[in-house]
Amino acid sequence: MTIMSRVAAFFRPRWLGGVPLDRLFWRDMVVVGTAINVALSVAALILLGLKLPLALVLAVHFAPVPYNIFLTFAVWRTAGKSSGAKASLMTLGATLWLILVVVA
Repeated sequence: MTIMSRVAAFFRPRWLGGVPLDRLFWRDMVVVGTAINVALSVAALILLGLKLPLALVLAVHFAPVPYNIFLTFAVWRTAGKSSGAKASLMTLGATLWLILVVVA
């Protein structure tokens, strides 16, 4: 399996709603997504401490933003296929999470 097919195998089912909403929200977004954001923020702080160019520091800090946006829209799309308070709360949670990880 090539790298591109592995990448597609990860992103396609999430975008098309083929991953259960609970797994998409809790594991992919809250646990993994937050861990990626924290790791890159720490890396950016280390680079800043090393007095590397600010452009590099900002690039590292904001590198996960496209992935964060993808996860948020994937949650919205998957939640849109279900009804109920749980889906609405996860949509709201995804929005708040995106704001938190982009601002922090």
